[in-house]
Amino acid sequence: RGPEGGVARKGACPSGGMEAAELRVGFVGAGRMAGGLARGLLRAGKVPASSILASAPSDKNLDAWRESGCRTTHCNLEVLQESTLVFLATKPHVLPGVLQEIRPAVGPHHIVVSLAAGVTLQTLQRLLPAGTKVLRLMPNLPCVVQAGAMVFARGSGAGDGEAALLKSLLSSCGLCEEVPESYINIHTGLSGSGVAYVYLFAEALAEGAVKMGMPGGLASRIAAQTLLGAAKMMLETGEHPAKLRGDVCTPGGTTIHALHQLEKGALRATVMNAVEAATNRACDVAED
Repeated sequence: RGPEGGVARKGACPSGGMEAAELRVGFVGAGRMAGGLARGLLRAGKVPASSILASAPSDKNLDAWRESGCRTTHCNLEVLQESTLVFLATKPHVLPGVLQEIRPAVGPHHIVVSLAAGVTLQTLQRLLPAGTKVLRLMPNLPCVVQAGAMVFARGSGAGDGEAALLKSLLSSCGLCEEVPESYINIHTGLSGSGVAYVYLFAEALAEGAVKMGMPGGLASRIAAQTLLGAAKMMLETGEHPAKLRGDVCTPGGTTIHALHQLEKGALRATVMNAVEAATNRACDVAED
């Protein structure tokens, strides 16, 4: 029995069942990000579809879940009753009401993971029963193609076991790192919003090639593969990007001439300003 009458309801998991084979995963909210995380778990074989239950007010988003073999419901409380690991994937302004609704069903066997931007661990812990194992996760859009960058922070009730479980499961959706909560808004500016900066850069790369006579479709595919390859080299070599950039430059060659133009346009300073602006905005939203 948990605080606030959080008795393990019919169908709830025993508190010891943390192995992936026994883990029952729930999603309160069934939008794009929740669906991306679920697909990552399914594709990696981390959790069977029959062990995933998603809730949403209408069937609009739930049809895709059913097609994947997942169970669905319109009742948020049912997700708590049937799951051990629960992802809260609602819009941030909806979350306080949802927490009030599910609070009586939250017990000590639950691990609650919030995806809501701007909702702090302090707020989550205040709105959930004392001692709840709660973590805050900030994903980004490429999670839907299992190439995401995610960071998470744990609340005071969550221990090493809960952090290790979350990291192990979400590694199927991309890079997943535990960080202090103060880094989460920075992650939003770097990676959450940063995906859009990369798309803008990719578009500019392709348009440069179109200007020089290459067909647009081909230019876009090559630009995308160029970004993918460069990113993979950074991750796999562990080298500083400045070192890898230097490796591409030959004296008097094409690359150094191009880089000179990027420096004239203050590319680095502009991108740093963009990360700063998005981070500050994320902080503002959190305080609203």
